[in-house]
Amino acid sequence: MKAQFSAGGIVIKKEQGQTLVLVSKHSGHHGWVFPKGHIGDTIEGESKEEAAVREVQEETGITGEIVQAFKPVEYWFAAEGEKIHKTVYYFLMNYVSGDIADHNWEMEDVEWLPEKDVAERLTYPSDKEAWREAQDMINSNTKARNPKQ
Repeated sequence: MKAQFSAGGIVIKKEQGQTLVLVSKHSGHHGWVFPKGHIGDTIEGESKEEAAVREVQEETGITGEIVQAFKPVEYWFAAEGEKIHKTVYYFLMNYVSGDIADHNWEMEDVEWLPEKDVAERLTYPSDKEAWREAQDMINSNTKARNPKQ
């Protein structure tokens, strides 16, 4: 058994009176997900917060500011015949800057979706679990409800 640790973000922004949420379609497995990636894979000693902000920017072209942490999401998967226990640290983030056209090769598509359409678009149970928690945070957190435009 192997363990992996990743961090990522659920980024929101307000536009024309509605909350939009950043989602991305992975180039490898073609699933719709929230951006995330390995902690410390390119920067030694990287914190999960630093990894989350970096991965969101690399994969989507968007810079986010962390508002609040989620409880970790855990799941199992198999790769190259090995069972892997994955822990993902997601953070609710407010949009700061950037353009989704600047996403990297890891994502074949990146979109801003209205909050009401996110659950239907997501492919995996772990992302849907994180989204349920994010909705509770968005509805109860003033800073998340009123991010920078």
